[in-house]
Amino acid sequence: MAKFELKLPKMGESVAEATITNWLKNVGDSIATDEAVLEIATDKVDSEVPSEVSGIVAEILFQVNDIVKVGQTIAIIETESSSIETPKVVEPKVGESSVSNLVQQVDKIIDDAKQTVASADFSGSDKFFSPLVKNIAAAEGISVAELESISGSGKEGRVTKEDILKFVGSRNLEDGSQTSKPSNPIAQPTIKNPQPISVNGGDEIVEMDRMRKLISGYMVASVQTSAHVQSFIEVDVTNIVKWRDRVKITFEKREGEKLTFTPIFMEAVAKALKDFPGMNISVDGDYIIKKKNINLGMAAALPNGNLIVPVIKNADQLNLVGMAKAVNDLGNRAKAGKLKPDDTQGGTYTVTNVGTFGSVFGTPIINQPQVGILALGAIRKVPAVIETPEGDFIGIRQKMFLSHSYDHRVVDGALGGSFVKRVAEYLEAFDVNREY
Repeated sequence: MAKFELKLPKMGESVAEATITNWLKNVGDSIATDEAVLEIATDKVDSEVPSEVSGIVAEILFQVNDIVKVGQTIAIIETESSSIETPKVVEPKVGESSVSNLVQQVDKIIDDAKQTVASADFSGSDKFFSPLVKNIAAAEGISVAELESISGSGKEGRVTKEDILKFVGSRNLEDGSQTSKPSNPIAQPTIKNPQPISVNGGDEIVEMDRMRKLISGYMVASVQTSAHVQSFIEVDVTNIVKWRDRVKITFEKREGEKLTFTPIFMEAVAKALKDFPGMNISVDGDYIIKKKNINLGMAAALPNGNLIVPVIKNADQLNLVGMAKAVNDLGNRAKAGKLKPDDTQGGTYTVTNVGTFGSVFGTPIINQPQVGILALGAIRKVPAVIETPEGDFIGIRQKMFLSHSYDHRVVDGALGGSFVKRVAEYLEAFDVNREY
């Protein structure tokens, strides 16, 4: 029998590591090709890792809550075929620099302290720190206050592995006069946030799940990063409602897809972003990055109440049929928990449909490092003044509000207001005689 090394696959741009959340197979279990072996979680999305071969699970090299880097071997599978060779693992060459030596030392500390690191608690911080950074901080006895004081060089100012290693190195140099150091820094008492206690005994106290903690960190970081300002505009979508009511049945029969309002709105947003490329940018420190592609994020509510933002890539190149297929595909896979990490990467602008839950309008928080997000309000029948050559009269129209939140650091009112007005113009000029 041959042995096959199952490695953590590449999970999209900028994703370098993942946390193992659940093993679906145990040692000795049979596994088929493309069958899921384990579940993993990244900062973006949870997903499964399938087996590339069929056989028997011979070894499991990591445990639940362990952090694994992309390309690392996570399990050994014995196969009946002798033609499968075990991939050769090329050990990286480490130089003799002090930084490289420090990396090796810290990695060893992490490995030795994995079982006790779980007791470290950084939930008291409003900042987001990756599991790897938390593990290093716990292994080195770094307090929450010290961790928050580190200036991050990563995306959105996050503290990276290199940042915390430099901090550890500088701290060790400052403490060089100390000749002794506890062999197990984790064993030292740490200050934890006390678990809240129900005053009347009837309240239920539930800890946030992993995704809710991530969402919480992202939202707070976005508000602290961007100067949020909003513009609102009311749109008459009567023509769109009439057109959809007329074609939705034939559309579904011909295309095999349900036609909702979302792809129609996304089509208008993509057109407006082409007209106003200043909204299709991101911010990195003191630099503005002008995005070449228009990749629309669509906020989707999950069955457990959490939120995720899958991305429609090159949305401006899709016709209405293609947009409907993309919206339905991402929405369905989001609800089923089948999104891949790459499905949530690369967004340049985000749309959220608050009208789904009956909200007339909202003030959404920007999805960093983007500079704008559009909230779609509920469509309502309202009395409105209708202008005609014969004069004005009152009629019943289908209207909705568009709420545009944008980053006032780089987007002023003229651009932010003009953009959302252009979206409204595209919607109000919708051709009731158009084909799909």
